Amino acid sequence: MPFVPLDADELRDVSTQRLRDYIWRFDAHIATIGDPVARLSAMLILRGSLEEWARREASRRRRSTKQDMFEQRQAILGIVHAMHPMTVRQVFYQATVRGIVAKTEAGYIQAQKAVAWLRRNGYVRSEWITDGMRFDRKPTSFEGPGEAIRMYAEAYRKALWTNADSYVEVWLEKDALSGVVYPVTSECDVSLMVARGYPSITFLASAAEQIGRRDVPAYIYHLGDYDPSAQDAARATGDGLRELAPGAEIHFKRIAVTPHQIEAWNLPTRPIEQSDTRAASFRGESVELDAIEPELLRGLVRRCIERHLPPEELARLKEVEAAEREQLIGFAKTFEG
Repeated sequence: MPFVPLDADELRDVSTQRLRDYIWRFDAHIATIGDPVARLSAMLILRGSLEEWARREASRRRRSTKQDMFEQRQAILGIVHAMHPMTVRQVFYQATVRGIVAKTEAGYIQAQKAVAWLRRNGYVRSEWITDGMRFDRKPTSFEGPGEAIRMYAEAYRKALWTNADSYVEVWLEKDALSGVVYPVTSECDVSLMVARGYPSITFLASAAEQIGRRDVPAYIYHLGDYDPSAQDAARATGDGLRELAPGAEIHFKRIAVTPHQIEAWNLPTRPIEQSDTRAASFRGESVELDAIEPELLRGLVRRCIERHLPPEELARLKEVEAAEREQLIGFAKTFEG
């Protein structure tokens, strides 16, 4: 069968597989040409054909990339709108389980850039994305006594656990997720203890001292990754609190991430880091706490707290708190004259 070069119209629509076949047949055709000038002419035709295909492919990919980027941002906006507040890493995990980005470092960067674009262009409010790793430090200052009294009056919170028959703390392995969980712990007047993996002796001693001052049982709920080091960090936290507060009744429980949650919520996994010295005795793959949907995480924390402070009691105490706050605001007005 004689070789017929592809024309410009054919090159515009040729597939990658057909192009490979075209190159193979063209090479075979060139090998049959004995005249050097004719062979050079044929090679120039092949080069021109490849350059035309490359231009077409580059143009197609640019158009595809713009469309894909638009759809990707739209999908990620839907995630953030439905689940905020959340971290960028949580956005990434929710995007991976929905097939929006790949579960790779490149996929994380795509999600990160999409969130940044959405924030810069006003589609995502700043408070919807939390970042517990960065903060500023500045003393609180006021223009006068009236402003100070009003601020503290408006921020008044009633101690909700004064007459409770138990004491509750929530311990969190990851600082970045503190903004996701804090809305629940704040509402319920519960301490959120951010340990950043293995807590220091100083941090453990301070927490144990607070627990030891109370004459009711302490319930500690721990949230962390599912991997060898995170499991061991949780164990070390519980053991350390019991050692430093020997007279206290401490109930320590890991509530996330658990094998049951991994299966029930179909959480994305990742390989265990073999550099972890505890990997040999660990079964299965690891799962980051960030992989849990933000609302599921907040609901998990709320249910644990409500075992000790029922919703109806919380609602009653909140009514008392609101009334007392209004009294303080009224007092503040006398200084604002």
